[in-house]
Amino acid sequence: MEKALRLDRGQIEVVDDEMADVLKRKTPAERIAIGFRMWMSAHEMLMVHLRHTHPEWDVKRVESEVARRLSHGAV
Repeated sequence: MEKALRLDRGQIEVVDDEMADVLKRKTPAERIAIGFRMWMSAHEMLMVHLRHTHPEWDVKRVESEVARRLSHGAV
């Protein structure tokens, strides 16, 4: 039986119930580690994307743009 996805207005993805159960069984340290690895993955993907898109940018400019984007403009 196919399970219907639950989407909330304005949200791109919602954790399904099975994944929520898996995450609930993790310790706080495990959940933090998962979140950190996800952030590191996003950081690396963004670095690669920006280096490819803007080959004329030096490393400092790429890192600055990555920080700006990951902080939603706060940096």
